[in-house]
Amino acid sequence: MSIKIAETAGFCYGVKRAVDEVYRLAENKKTATLGELIHNKQVIADLAERGVRVYHSPEDFPKDTAAVIRTHGVGSDVIAGLEKNNIDIIDLTCPFVAKIHKIAGEHYRQGYTIVIVGDKEHPEVKGINGHCEYNAVILYDPDDVPYIKNLSGKKICIVAQTTINREKFVKAVEYIKRAEPSALVFDTICNATKERQTEAQKLSSESDIMIVVGGKHSSNTRKLYEISAKNCPQTFSIETFEDMPQNVIYKNKKIGITAGASTPRCIIEEVYTKMEEKMNSQEEQFAELLEQHSLKTLNTGDIVTGKVAEIKGNEVVVDLGFKSDGIITLDNLTDDSNAKPEDLVKVGDDIKVYVVGVNDAEGKVVLSRKKVAAMENWKKLEEAYEAKSILEGKITTVVKGGVMVATNGSSIFVPARQVSERFVSDLQTLINNDVRLRIIDFDKNKRRVIGSVRSVLEDERKAREEAFWSAAEAGKEYTGAVKSITNFGAFVDLGGVDGLVHISELSWNKIKHPSEVVKEGDVLTVYIKDMDRETKKISLGYKKQEDNPWVIAQNKYNINDVIDVKIVRMMPFGAFAEILPGVDGLIHISQIADRRIGKPEDVLQTGQTVTVKITDINWENKKISLSIRALIQAEADAADAAAADMPEAVPVEIPTAEEETPASEDKTDE
Repeated sequence: MSIKIAETAGFCYGVKRAVDEVYRLAENKKTATLGELIHNKQVIADLAERGVRVYHSPEDFPKDTAAVIRTHGVGSDVIAGLEKNNIDIIDLTCPFVAKIHKIAGEHYRQGYTIVIVGDKEHPEVKGINGHCEYNAVILYDPDDVPYIKNLSGKKICIVAQTTINREKFVKAVEYIKRAEPSALVFDTICNATKERQTEAQKLSSESDIMIVVGGKHSSNTRKLYEISAKNCPQTFSIETFEDMPQNVIYKNKKIGITAGASTPRCIIEEVYTKMEEKMNSQEEQFAELLEQHSLKTLNTGDIVTGKVAEIKGNEVVVDLGFKSDGIITLDNLTDDSNAKPEDLVKVGDDIKVYVVGVNDAEGKVVLSRKKVAAMENWKKLEEAYEAKSILEGKITTVVKGGVMVATNGSSIFVPARQVSERFVSDLQTLINNDVRLRIIDFDKNKRRVIGSVRSVLEDERKAREEAFWSAAEAGKEYTGAVKSITNFGAFVDLGGVDGLVHISELSWNKIKHPSEVVKEGDVLTVYIKDMDRETKKISLGYKKQEDNPWVIAQNKYNINDVIDVKIVRMMPFGAFAEILPGVDGLIHISQIADRRIGKPEDVLQTGQTVTVKITDINWENKKISLSIRALIQAEADAADAAAADMPEAVPVEIPTAEEETPASEDKTDE
């Protein structure tokens, strides 16, 4: 008997990327998906609990809700519809699918007939078709499509649905090539899909029972089932282990497990664990009966005190005062496989042990110190469960379906869904993390203890939220670290509650992306601009009034000031000039020259520095009027004034030669 899980089973890159991002967005932003994010009821239900709704039309989205485009992608007209309604778009289209959109769109615009090999009802195929104005030819089973002959003589471009069965794609290409040998072929089946289908082919041929885990409506899961069923008659398609038929005999069988790209790892591991439990249940029951009845006369289960007589390698020899010594192996001494027995006990120490078993033939008594500690802690765990107390522990190992947490000498199983508030795709990243947990299931008869870290985290988060909202008010300042950055702003941790600093609040100057001003981890001093206690949304302010360029300008400039400015843009009615970064003034076309001009470009150039006079200021409406003409006029007026200050010229009559009489002659005549 053996169970083998396909290495490629579970989330592909595109699906994992989308699921992780939506879980992250759900914490900070009102989010909904355009169609179900993935074909998995459990994930969709979990997201719904976190407030992520599903809408099926762009018109259904409220204005304050971000629209998530799932991995299947959508047509360009759908994107246009969302943009028209001013809906914030989070595009999580799988990169492989986005590549197909580009191929189909570019070749369609070049006059090609686009042929999509895939299921016309699949959302991915609909999305691809939307990038060629829904004029593509869609083939699923070439045998049933007589109009392939009609493609002869046309420019043909062939693409594939990423999850299509490779045999179908190859067959379709062969048929089309017969009709039109020049057809372009793009093999767009996803690499992960190819690998998954190839491994399913191999694993099913080696297995007696094949189990395909995934959503009933998942295209790639259905194709895995079809491939596996050809090789293994006992192939079952299930969403959870409860879907397995009850009459399946697993004994001495080779069992293979694979899963579609939308199946979380935790569900795959749950199927593996429950199947393993089912196969081993009869053997475990027999072993338990044997221990309870056959060995009871040999004192198995007794708790006795002995003395450490010797330490040999990884074993501790204990003198029990009976005819045989007892042996404690390292794994019965501690959970730490790297520990050394001599660091835990010394020869001569008194030690309380549990008798695991007795072997009369060898005279060997197997002991456990670990079990005594566990039994002593059992009562404490029961009390903690009843009191709903919070325990502290460390995540030590990853097991099927979750992790084990060591606390007070006991190991508590924490299911994958209970290990964090957020979905964790790789539980190995949690090893050695210190956690606080609460026991949520305690079965004394089955000696089963299940804990939840998520329960404690949620309570702590709610407590922080309540404390925050009880003291929060508009205008109050907070200091917090930037938690995440999006295209529309930065989320700041205010102490368990996140607030959004919109991109327009990050700088007085216009910026294209928040990363121009802040990065994750930066500590900011912000204040509450607005908040909605019902929706738990918080809008934060960050810009300081003293940094407002208009405030700086108001303190620096007055009407009639003469300043140098830079021409930044031209308009039919005038030219805008930068006075300060973020503060522009208008030079009206009538104020550019001392003569009538046709357009500002007749006199000015963008980037040119000119001297102007401030003729009018409206600080309230942020308007400043500038004039070059006023300075030209002032120069002319100054020249006129200078000329007016000169002495007035007096005309002088100059006599002719005949009129001139020498003075001596005048005297002679007299």
